[in-house]
Amino acid sequence: MRRMATARARMTTALVVALVLTGACSGQDEPVGTVKVASTLGPGEGNLNLVTLPGAMESGGNDPRVDWVTPFQERTGCKVAWKVARNPREMTDLMSDKDRRYDGVAASPEVAGQLVATHQATPVNTNLVDGYKKLEPRLRALLKHSGKYYGVPYIWGSNLLMYDTRAVQAPSSWAALFEPEQARRYSGRVIVRDSPLAIAEAALYLKGKDRKLKIGDPYSLTAKQLAAVGRVLAKQRPHVKDYWALPADAVSAFAGGEAVLGEAWPYQVDVLTRASKPVQGVAPSEGVTGWMDAWMIGARVQHPNCMYQWLQWTASPDVQQQVAEWTGVAPANPQACSGDRLKSGFCNAYHVGDRAYLDKVIFAHTPTKECRGPGDNKGKHECTDYAEWMKTWIESTKQ
Repeated sequence: MRRMATARARMTTALVVALVLTGACSGQDEPVGTVKVASTLGPGEGNLNLVTLPGAMESGGNDPRVDWVTPFQERTGCKVAWKVARNPREMTDLMSDKDRRYDGVAASPEVAGQLVATHQATPVNTNLVDGYKKLEPRLRALLKHSGKYYGVPYIWGSNLLMYDTRAVQAPSSWAALFEPEQARRYSGRVIVRDSPLAIAEAALYLKGKDRKLKIGDPYSLTAKQLAAVGRVLAKQRPHVKDYWALPADAVSAFAGGEAVLGEAWPYQVDVLTRASKPVQGVAPSEGVTGWMDAWMIGARVQHPNCMYQWLQWTASPDVQQQVAEWTGVAPANPQACSGDRLKSGFCNAYHVGDRAYLDKVIFAHTPTKECRGPGDNKGKHECTDYAEWMKTWIESTKQ
């Protein structure tokens, strides 16, 4: 089973991300955020301490053929240790703890924005990362804040509308899933991913359905807009068979004919298609949402030279190939699909190198009080934060 994908769904819904964190100091009582951007690299310090969610690191323990840690250690002399966080909240807490000095973190969207906002991440000198400019430009841009780059793209994915071609006429809009009358057609055979961030897909539907709401960025919603989305989800709930947390659950539901319409990732579409199941995934007309994980440097980095070597290593095509194949996600470096690395079928299924597609993806960020985007979301009103999204999600889908 593709482990990163499994971990992502489970971790996303586990706990509310901490949105207000106390400023911390390093072991030398140096204020967070004063760590300078590296200008040159020296020899490795011999050690590297990282924080990840499950599946982001492999050293042959789960499969001896899957190991991108040991070769790095042998090549650089940097001995790698990593702490596996149970969820994004714990990941944020670990990187913000003044008594801990982690060098870097494989940050999900819920984490990355908070580390930047609370000065728990150090800007990256991208000139010191060989191959950085080979990474997808759109992904690189997501990590730019106030003229500085706060990470190196690692992996990404998108959220699609998947359907059984035998039972459902090809949908073109999120309305097929969120419009109550349309969802009723497939009542009891609809599945939705179990994540508060799935609110964004319903917001995209409402953006076109009710223009008076003036929804702009689907991840930046005012209280009125969020309440409207909550009502849509509550009306959809009677028709939903399951809110899936594990990708395998969505695969099983479609493979067994228990589900015919729902939210999915390219992962499920790929697995079911290769198993000759009659499914297709489409990008709805209102837009498709997505996510990106990135390696970020901690504010209290102790081994900066080893950390930069790790950034270069994980951005390389060969490592990106391993990560993509093992985790079932798209690599940030499209060169992973060049030569005899990833198979063309995999690359096509995950839209690797398809910049026309990638440019249309609306990438997730942590919902905060500060509004973003066009229309009423452009600094005119206070928006809702992740805690409010979690509350709305639970009330609309669980109660």
